Amino acid sequence: MTQIDLLQSVEELEKHYNAPSKLSRYKSRGMLTTAMQKWLSFSPFFIVSTCGTHGLDCSPRGDEAGKAFRILDAHTIAFPDRRGNNRIDSLRNMIVDPRIGLLFFVPGVSEALRIKGEAVISVAPDLLTLFEQDGLTPATVIVISINEVYIQNARAIRSSGLWEIANSTDVAAIPDAAQLSKDD
Repeated sequence: MTQIDLLQSVEELEKHYNAPSKLSRYKSRGMLTTAMQKWLSFSPFFIVSTCGTHGLDCSPRGDEAGKAFRILDAHTIAFPDRRGNNRIDSLRNMIVDPRIGLLFFVPGVSEALRIKGEAVISVAPDLLTLFEQDGLTPATVIVISINEVYIQNARAIRSSGLWEIANSTDVAAIPDAAQLSKDD
């Protein structure tokens, strides 16, 4: 690739694309609408994106719908950090840079819901108790102040066939976590 092949400014990038549609420009909200809150009540899985001194991190989170996270109000959402491998990569990033992105999925639904905001890490007893599961409280609770929320275009999920049973992968053919962790 030569230097001439690269777009190096926002202006060059914007010239390379058509202007976004009116719907795309106005679908963003500064809070969760009632419909968005209802949509989220069906979501058991989301991805957390953070940025810190060691780079970016993307972390999957999930549980039964209604237990993976809680909507505290139209401007605030929270999720538990359950005790696990203790790498705390995402949490380290949140301490350094509170900006966070969340991408929520509902199985069988082609749209995804995106939330951008700022995160804080809490050990408040009432929040820990809110996420108690099987008698165990999480190590911490991440509380996000929402800056922007919108539904993501369904094209990527539809094109990938993510929810199509016919596209199911032969799981036995895929390396498992233990195999992926081995050196060659």
